[in-house]
Amino acid sequence: MTSQNTTTLDHTRIEPGILYFGTPVVLLSTANEDGTPNLAPMSSAFWLGWRCMLGLGARSQTARNLLREREVVLNLPDDRLADAVDRLALTTGRNPVPGGKAERGYRYEGDKFGRAGLTAVPSQTVRSPRAAECPVAMEAVVEATHPLAEDDPEQRGGIIVFEVRVQRVLVHDEIRLPGSTDRIDPDRWRPLIMSFQQLYGLGPRVRESTLARIPEGMYRGPDIARSRVAGAGRGALDTRQ
Repeated sequence: MTSQNTTTLDHTRIEPGILYFGTPVVLLSTANEDGTPNLAPMSSAFWLGWRCMLGLGARSQTARNLLREREVVLNLPDDRLADAVDRLALTTGRNPVPGGKAERGYRYEGDKFGRAGLTAVPSQTVRSPRAAECPVAMEAVVEATHPLAEDDPEQRGGIIVFEVRVQRVLVHDEIRLPGSTDRIDPDRWRPLIMSFQQLYGLGPRVRESTLARIPEGMYRGPDIARSRVAGAGRGALDTRQ
């Protein structure tokens, strides 16, 4: 029999506007229609082997570039680049600015690399440039696209999940594991993390995020309301009426 107070282990039901519990920041470099580079920060990404899934708004400039060019560079900043990443917050390469982003305070920026203060350098296998200051750059091609929330007419067509295949990984020597050819030293690699709109390293918050000025409630989608009836057929009761 455990002596721990079980009340400290109780779960309380909440309905947060977003479920961003903490993932690495990725700067996606893509090519615009006129050949100029676009650079967009995001954190809705995860890797399986040398494949990566990227969740993007369908109306964003990055999504349009990915659909047209079918290639991208995934630049991973470390926690020293928090200021550079934050300078890209509330900017978009789409002109005019899509309505949803305009409501959240976004503005058009044609020179994303210049805005961030990062250096665009030629990639080895794709047209999009790499960000020289980022310790990790992964050149990738789009292999498939997957629509999200196609079951819901209100959300249908709003988000695209891109499946990309990494075809070149380039890193700064300072994060390589000594004595190894292909391994990263996790004690040297300090990724920049976004957790609930705030920027962190692998420790305390490294700075306040401009993106956090957007009220979290503006991200609330219809899936929250739909979740209230989940499990109703199994005796679950909704008390939020």
